[in-house]
Amino acid sequence: MHVLVTGAAGFIGHSLCKRLLNEGHRVTGLDILNDYYSVQLKKDRLAELEPRDRFSFARIDLADAPALNDLFAKNDFTHVVNLAAQAGVRYSIENPKSYVDSNMVGFANLLECCRHNTIEHLVFASSSSVYGLNTNMPFSVHHNVDHPISLYAASKKSNELMAHTYSYLYDLPCTGLRFFTVYGPWGRPDMALFLFTRAILSGEPIKVFNHGRMKRDFTYIDDIIEGVVRVTRRTAAPNPEWSGASPDPSSSPAPYRIYNIGNNNSVQLGHFIEVIEKNLGMTARKEYMELQPGDVPNTFADVDDLIRDVGFKPDTPIEEGVANFVRWYREYHRI
Repeated sequence: MHVLVTGAAGFIGHSLCKRLLNEGHRVTGLDILNDYYSVQLKKDRLAELEPRDRFSFARIDLADAPALNDLFAKNDFTHVVNLAAQAGVRYSIENPKSYVDSNMVGFANLLECCRHNTIEHLVFASSSSVYGLNTNMPFSVHHNVDHPISLYAASKKSNELMAHTYSYLYDLPCTGLRFFTVYGPWGRPDMALFLFTRAILSGEPIKVFNHGRMKRDFTYIDDIIEGVVRVTRRTAAPNPEWSGASPDPSSSPAPYRIYNIGNNNSVQLGHFIEVIEKNLGMTARKEYMELQPGDVPNTFADVDDLIRDVGFKPDTPIEEGVANFVRWYREYHRI
């Protein structure tokens, strides 16, 4: 394969590029290197990739249609994995326009390029945030997701709808992956594990939302990558049993699929903090706070479809995953 990985300097993109290169594929990484969080961290991730023979990098904004068209014209991509996005539920309340530009305009440009360049399979990142006000647990890809509660979630739901339209109109195989709270080495500094670890080591208090009662389906980075790779190899196909009288949101008469990738295990935030404390050998100072606007109280992934179709179930326990992150964090920051 020659895979275009957008968001290659990001947390998941960096790990996916390494995995694809290790398997012998050609990889072109695309990223804009915006300053939503540490640009240096993104550059350090890229520094692990750029010496590799089968890797090339393009600093392009997906919202820049001419630059993106030129990149496709100069390459023979067989597959595209779209991981580029303006991330963050809470930031979408403060800066909604960046989500429209990156997650919707940029994705529309990418769909146009895939349509005109005979891409064998487009795999794109969605999010557990699309489940919104749904309280039916575990979250299933067969559930309705028409009630998002943040613009970030709405942009990801829009990506699913846009991809389905292109899949139906142009026979473009598309698979959307709803990621559940990804964590691990090289993780994002705006996410709980990074924030908590940094604050505890600095002797600063941590903000514990929903008074620690929040639950998340924490999914280790290696499990996410395994799922992405397996799904990318399995080109989306039409569902011959799909019926418009009883439409299944996860499939279509077009070559289109949606999967959850989560650990299938909802962990209370309080317990997650205890695991971090144990690995650091320190006790956190906690500031208990209300649930923030845009956040959902619980997430829990049903991964039955992923198991059935690609034979994989994420299963890394948080005790192992957090220990790996803390080890990486100490090495990276020379602590």
